Amino acid sequence: MELNASVSAVITGGASGLGAATARALASHGVKVALFDLNAEMGETLAKEIGGVFCRVDVCSEGDVEAGFAKARAAHGQERILVNCAGISSPGKTAGRSKEDPSVIKPYSMANFERVLQTNLVGTFRCIVSSAAGMLTLDTREADRGVVISTASIAAEDGQMGQVAYTASKAGIVGMTLPIARDFSSEGIRVNVILPGLFNTPLVARARDVVKNALSASVPYPKRMGEPEEFASLAIEMCRNSYFNAATVRLDGALRMAPN
Repeated sequence: MELNASVSAVITGGASGLGAATARALASHGVKVALFDLNAEMGETLAKEIGGVFCRVDVCSEGDVEAGFAKARAAHGQERILVNCAGISSPGKTAGRSKEDPSVIKPYSMANFERVLQTNLVGTFRCIVSSAAGMLTLDTREADRGVVISTASIAAEDGQMGQVAYTASKAGIVGMTLPIARDFSSEGIRVNVILPGLFNTPLVARARDVVKNALSASVPYPKRMGEPEEFASLAIEMCRNSYFNAATVRLDGALRMAPN
């Protein structure tokens, strides 16, 4: 796919971190970008910076997603690129003992488990369905009618203790990528997924230096956390390279996470 001003994109979780870096990278090629996020202040600021549009969207809400795509398409036309970066985490063991009193057993909250899956997995699928349905209306002679890129995590393959909900949600994203790509194989819509490792996102930036240094040291090479711009670079290549389809790509500096 040639990236230029004739192409529009929607990025979920686009107000910060990996999503924001991808938005800036796409916009630098002239692509018209719509940002879906809950943080209106950051989203509006970034949209103004890149000449895009912000849509306040909770990916768990069918109504929000429908309204977001309607607003984005009214501003930029039918998107040909969807990048799913919206996601949350809620750490906790499946069942564990209280640190204060080991005789007290604490099961993982089912409400939290469902919330993580609804946001990360169901929310990603909801946006893919809505975006791809719109892409199917495009009458294009190009090889690529559209491109979908979702964000999983290396936790999908080597989840650690306390990551059960997050790992389940990200493994689900990986698992659905191939069948979705096959569903659209005759329609010219490609579907890929990136599995980032440790990245210097706003969540990590709030950690103490000693924690960040330890995380960086755990990466084989290069011994640092990834930068959001490196994620964006891979997303750009997945858009431009038409042979990227149903690809599951780790971006992690050769990191394989230990059990804890």
